[in-house]
Amino acid sequence: MDLDVVRIEKAMQVIDPVFLNTPQYIDEQLCRALGGRTVTVKLETANPVRSFKGRGADLMLSTLAPGTPVVCASSGNFGQAVAYAGRARGMPVEVFVPETVNPAKRERMETFGARVIMAGTDGASARKAAAAHAERHPDRVHLQDGLQAAIAEGAGTIGVELTRGAPGGAGGPGFDVVVLPVGDGALINGVARWMKEHAPGTRIVGVNAEGAPSMLESLRVGHAVSIEHARTFADGIAVRTPLETSVRRARALVDEIVLVTDEAIAAAMELAARTLGIVLEPAGAAGLAAIAEGAVPGDRPATVLTGANPRPEQAGELAARLARPAPDTRTSAR
Repeated sequence: MDLDVVRIEKAMQVIDPVFLNTPQYIDEQLCRALGGRTVTVKLETANPVRSFKGRGADLMLSTLAPGTPVVCASSGNFGQAVAYAGRARGMPVEVFVPETVNPAKRERMETFGARVIMAGTDGASARKAAAAHAERHPDRVHLQDGLQAAIAEGAGTIGVELTRGAPGGAGGPGFDVVVLPVGDGALINGVARWMKEHAPGTRIVGVNAEGAPSMLESLRVGHAVSIEHARTFADGIAVRTPLETSVRRARALVDEIVLVTDEAIAAAMELAARTLGIVLEPAGAAGLAAIAEGAVPGDRPATVLTGANPRPEQAGELAARLARPAPDTRTSAR
């Protein structure tokens, strides 16, 4: 296994503190809405890029020489993270994005100083363009979310914090399952690597959108496979072809992948807003959706809420849902 728990622990001393030690707690109203289970949420939204991606991007850039130019492809959040870390470390950043990129994410990447290049209609096209650009310019380092070990190890620091803040404290009963959204796989592989070493009794469950089950299908056959189309509004996990490296890691570390519908994700976004006061983008609510739908068994689940950059139309739909009477959760849901 190329992911190293020692490097994950050391990363806690390297990553910009603005991304570390995020809120982690049990909310009674949320637990009641989820049928009385003791659900721990970890909020990876209250940071400059509004997602967990800053951890891995900053750790990865810390391994490069000062001033090194970097290039990557992104649907938005990884690009924001690389742009932010690159500016802080004095590294020029170029981000290739699909033409359908969330305009707010594009604006934030540019605000952080990145050069944003539109390339094709989907993430696959942007990734090809970024790779071709890096090949033409060998002075650039090509970052691929889910490929470089440091990116996943940076995300793995979430696992360190989860175990330290688990119910019962360090060495206590902890969680029976950790539920994580799966796009390129850096989050789940990094967290799983730490948990398998330090909380081996905890199951690791990933969540794909029903319209983009690329990691589920890849684990089913044992290698990376492509799906023809990613049909989901959760663009952060709308991956058509996962990286072979990411699939290999997941085969060793992930216990199960489950699917959730876009409607279940939208309902989870509403639930997070009503109970936690947190506005999530669709990908960031996927783990909560799986718990709410009963797709993941366990009395003490934990999930990471990551990604607070919804599209304008998604924010509008969420506002419309919140304007309706709240569902009665005084007994239990599901």
